Amino acid sequence: MAILEVQDLKTYFTTLRGPVKAVDGVSFTVSKGEALGLAGESGCGKTTTALSVIRLLPSAGKIVNGKIVFKGKDITLLPEDKIRKNLRWKEISIVFQGAMNAFNPVYKIGEQIIEAIVTHEPNVSSKDAETRTRKLLEMVGIDPTRAGNYPHEFSGGMRQRALIAMAIACNPSLLIADEPGTALDVIVQAQVLRLLRELKSRLNLAMILITHDLSIIAETCERTIIMYAGKVAEYGDVTSVFKEPLHPYTQGLMDAFPSIRTARTKMVSIPGQPPDLLDPPSGCRFHPRCSYAMEICQQKEPPVEEISKGHLAACYLAGKK
Repeated sequence: MAILEVQDLKTYFTTLRGPVKAVDGVSFTVSKGEALGLAGESGCGKTTTALSVIRLLPSAGKIVNGKIVFKGKDITLLPEDKIRKNLRWKEISIVFQGAMNAFNPVYKIGEQIIEAIVTHEPNVSSKDAETRTRKLLEMVGIDPTRAGNYPHEFSGGMRQRALIAMAIACNPSLLIADEPGTALDVIVQAQVLRLLRELKSRLNLAMILITHDLSIIAETCERTIIMYAGKVAEYGDVTSVFKEPLHPYTQGLMDAFPSIRTARTKMVSIPGQPPDLLDPPSGCRFHPRCSYAMEICQQKEPPVEEISKGHLAACYLAGKK
């Protein structure tokens, strides 16, 4: 059963030049205990989708259409005070991109995790919150005595793990991880991803993992969404999407990614640039960069259709090539 169901989500940003259609008709579900990966080029709408789900959009951003149904309730209809009190961090939490700057530098790590607990669970005493904080740090592989350290005394990997500890402090049902490996070397990145997989399994967490790295999704997630210019290009289980990509954009991403299993070949980049979301192209937004583009692609936007069981794509040639 889906714990989260996003239906035709549209999130636009107001600018002096007009609305930026950052997320424009995105739909997906996440079940309890499942990890869903959001992938695509920078600026495709991944983070905006996640911030819409947790209702943490910047002041210029607004959900203009669609539903975000979490545990049977459309949270787009809830006022901000109820979101802050009953939903954010208690039910849905987020590991922000860039752990280096996520903590307040003038407060100790333990103090900041304790604050998150007592703010969202007022019945928990400071002493109990401190005990829980030490257990949380131990759970993510940090010596509990380090709770008295300041953020600058932690390495990048330790800060990322401490941020994960804070995110699970109130036992949420859904965890959003936005580029959890940013600014970390590959060894530490692997440790962080292993930790997320272990926590997902141990706590039966639903998870949305945002990344531009397809290998991370292949290793961590059960299903994935490939986004392009604010829209869903392809959606399905990881094995189907990566082994039999249906959308030319997904295929382009795969061709631009090196493989260690096959013979060394020259990587092929996708020509052109992502479109300006102030004035996106008509029809399929990928058609100016697509080598398979037909006349209909320029005139009419392709619907997201199920091509095979659980495998959807927005392309007129999907399943026909």
